[in-house]
Amino acid sequence: MRWWKVIGLAGLAGVAATGVVTARAERQRRAYTPDEIRTRLHEKAAQAGATARS
Repeated sequence: MRWWKVIGLAGLAGVAATGVVTARAERQRRAYTPDEIRTRLHEKAAQAGATARS
């Protein structure tokens, strides 16, 4: 098998894997309600504020 075929197949596998990861992250992001997102952001802000004061 020629090297360009191997490189092409590896690139194709990388693109497919990136698509899978992106789709999974998008599904998880859309699963939150606006209130859950707001609560999580407030928690992160409080943690960041506590860390900055330390």
